[in-house]
Amino acid sequence: MPQRRLTLSEAYAYCQDLANSHYENFPVASRLLPERMRLPVAVVYAFARTADDMADEGDLSPKERLAALDEYAAKLDATQQGEILSDPVFIALADVLKRYTLPVQLFHDLLIAFRLDVTKKRYDDFQDVLDYCRYSANPVGRLLLYLHDSVSEENLQMSDHICTALQLINFWQDIRQDYEENNRIYLPQDELARFGVSEDQIREGRTDDNMRELMGLQIKRSREIMFVGTPLGHRVGGRFGLELRLIIQGGLRVLERLEQSQHDLLARPRLGKSDWVFIVLRALFKA
Repeated sequence: MPQRRLTLSEAYAYCQDLANSHYENFPVASRLLPERMRLPVAVVYAFARTADDMADEGDLSPKERLAALDEYAAKLDATQQGEILSDPVFIALADVLKRYTLPVQLFHDLLIAFRLDVTKKRYDDFQDVLDYCRYSANPVGRLLLYLHDSVSEENLQMSDHICTALQLINFWQDIRQDYEENNRIYLPQDELARFGVSEDQIREGRTDDNMRELMGLQIKRSREIMFVGTPLGHRVGGRFGLELRLIIQGGLRVLERLEQSQHDLLARPRLGKSDWVFIVLRALFKA
């Protein structure tokens, strides 16, 4: 017997459960967001999470992963054209697209990044890494601004800086994990050569002075990029602004933890309760 098509409320619940089920250092669709944004943000997250899993999870071959992502893109196009699908993510997304003026190209941009996850394992230079961030991270921030009705060119640019910084921070905290699990290295190849850091060193998890210098550069640049976007957390104001400031301060706190891990820069920093107290205080009181 064919499966019963989920109702809209069931599809939204599916997306919300998916958003709540993944550990992240940064809040996802939390209760701090304006209530009207929570479910749409969960849908955006569910779309990205599902596609990301196609690129990374399971035992599919690269060819099969790309085929799955192409099918996902076809579902996105069909949803945009008004076709009714049975996939809960697209049932909910169809409703979100009706209620909000979201550029569908931003969802396609995310899929470009996930295809790169399958086909590209090394990045020549820092600009190459930034180009990846343009597709993997920046579309999410832009979609949030559209959902909040806070779109302006200046806001979009600041959002891009925040999202790029968050993506970079995610790379630097997961260097060893990305290498071991997916054979990916996001550290620029030209800088690995310049600082004398080899892939063997990453595989072995060795931190030495060369690695400290290399990571010091990455941390410094990521912080500077974040600072360019930081004023956005005050420009948008309200609950969304507070959520954004928490996310920013969470990212900056991870950079601080990385700086403090000079003996092992390839160990993933985890934020504890004391860190979150620090983050909240900074988000509330730091201009």
